[in-house]
Amino acid sequence: MAKVTPILYLFAVAVVGQALTPSTFLTTIDQDRLKKVFKSSTPYTDLPTVHYSILGLKLLGDTSINNQEICSTITKLVDNKSVASLYHASAAAKGVGNCKFPVGDAQKVLSDAIKDSVPVADIFYAFSALKNLGLQVDNAKVTSALTEALKKDDSPQSAGYGFFVASQLTGDTKKIFDSIEDVVAQADEVDDKYLQFEGGLYTTALVVDGAYKLAAKEKKAPTMSDDKVVKFANYFLSRKHVHQLRAAYQLVSVIKTLTDNQFHIPVAITLASPVAVTSSSPNVKVQVTNLLGGSIGSLTVTADSAKHISSEAIVLSKKPFTSKDSSTYELNFMQAKPVRGFYKIIISAKPSKEDKKLLGLTGAEVEVKVTTQVSIENVEIGVADKDQTTAARTTKVQYPGKASTVFEADYHQKIIVKFQLKDKADGTKMSAHQTFLKLTNQKTNQEIIFVADAASNKFDLDIGSSAGQFGHLSGKYSMELIIGDAVIENPFSWALGEVSLNFPEGQTPKDKGLDRYAKKPEIKHLFREPEKRPAAVVSTVFTFLVLAPVLILVLLWMKIGVNVSNFPMSLSAVGFHLCLAAIFGLYYLYWVELNMFQTVRYLGLLALPTFIFGNRLLSGIASKRKGEKKV
Repeated sequence: MAKVTPILYLFAVAVVGQALTPSTFLTTIDQDRLKKVFKSSTPYTDLPTVHYSILGLKLLGDTSINNQEICSTITKLVDNKSVASLYHASAAAKGVGNCKFPVGDAQKVLSDAIKDSVPVADIFYAFSALKNLGLQVDNAKVTSALTEALKKDDSPQSAGYGFFVASQLTGDTKKIFDSIEDVVAQADEVDDKYLQFEGGLYTTALVVDGAYKLAAKEKKAPTMSDDKVVKFANYFLSRKHVHQLRAAYQLVSVIKTLTDNQFHIPVAITLASPVAVTSSSPNVKVQVTNLLGGSIGSLTVTADSAKHISSEAIVLSKKPFTSKDSSTYELNFMQAKPVRGFYKIIISAKPSKEDKKLLGLTGAEVEVKVTTQVSIENVEIGVADKDQTTAARTTKVQYPGKASTVFEADYHQKIIVKFQLKDKADGTKMSAHQTFLKLTNQKTNQEIIFVADAASNKFDLDIGSSAGQFGHLSGKYSMELIIGDAVIENPFSWALGEVSLNFPEGQTPKDKGLDRYAKKPEIKHLFREPEKRPAAVVSTVFTFLVLAPVLILVLLWMKIGVNVSNFPMSLSAVGFHLCLAAIFGLYYLYWVELNMFQTVRYLGLLALPTFIFGNRLLSGIASKRKGEKKV
């Protein structure tokens, strides 16, 4: 059992390494793209843009900055009564160098801003501005205010600002340094490979960058495990295409920190040669660098194993790479005589002089593919009856030749194409992932493509059942065989010959119907014509009949008289009847002028007073009747 334990341990290390080791770095192309991001913000219209743009370019070593012009812009934009403005202006001026601008009573403005009742970010702005301007800083006051503010807000972003402030304070900052572990524990893990905080790239970079700057001040490694450091590095590199200015600056800053600190240096092991490995290009090259692509010194780089991904066959073990320069290493992979396919190579690196700062030296993965050239043999083309009552008449064709005769087939027959693919390297039979037979109508140029049976390298094309794909169009078609695969170096398209197809008459579509992508005729929708209205006399008679009861009522009132003695002369009674009359009037307007939506809107306005007046009227009548009964 004692012998097995070390093996299991090494296997576990390899598995962890596989998941974590960075497989990319901030290349010169990436750095040039980030420079464009920083330069794209010109002309400058605000101080934060000046700040992040100038400092980002400085970190990337850009020397095209017009310092005098930038200083003039800072002087023009600064507001010496704003803490944030003074912070951004002082940071940009410090980045430019030898740039002075009027600060007014900045000492008082900034000192008064440092108190425990403000957010940690405001303390960071005020403190950093004081330091950038060379003004007096009350370290005890800053420490007290920062400690209290962090108690109120323990979010990762506030902690990140706190780490930056503590890294420049004199005095005891051990308590803030010890909180690094708790803050890192809040990070979210993604795919067992990345670590990030909820605030995204800026917050994550701010926390990690600040933690290492504070660690440098404390002269003690931050409480952060090696695998977490590498996971943070993987996250930063996955976001290197960022276009947001502030996040881009913080990304460059944290990557700079992770390539130049006393405690942890993540190592990137990346493929530096084409993915395809061939007999003419047999070497696999890798680069072993820091996150900025810089050399990390002399190394011994070894291919621990190379495994065929589909068959899982191990083709080599413990093969050393040859050093080509300070960061590039090379291995002749074809010496292992690998068969075609995709391979995963596990790589480890060991520095000539032990350096515990270097992280991710074991279990790095690169994937390559071994490609080969193919030959096509035993090609036969023929036509046979679908019911197989007669043997197929086949013709052999030699690549890259073409069949001399034109094949003929109708909808009762099928076309047969057989062939064999062989690996030129070892002569073994193989199949291709992409094997197609394309038939092209020589008159219309319509193309119909069929897929081969990959296992048997055979086309068995039933003309009758495929008639719809041909549009039932008889005529002469060109046959073309297309072969391709990810591991085939010499994919090809081969004109096999011609075939004349005959479909039943009467089913051939019109010419313009052959192209399914052709412009279709415009669809003109015809609504149903409205029915004829009745004669005017009919509607007139109907209106009279509807209004006749009202006329009769008025005549009877005139003859008999109207008894209004029981009509309650109250506000609710008058209001209710007026609202009711208004509703009837609204119905009339709907009939002659308004549309449904206008009517509903006005009805909603009338409904509320009608309900209130009606409710009070009915309540009054009920109360009156109840009183009469008691009497």
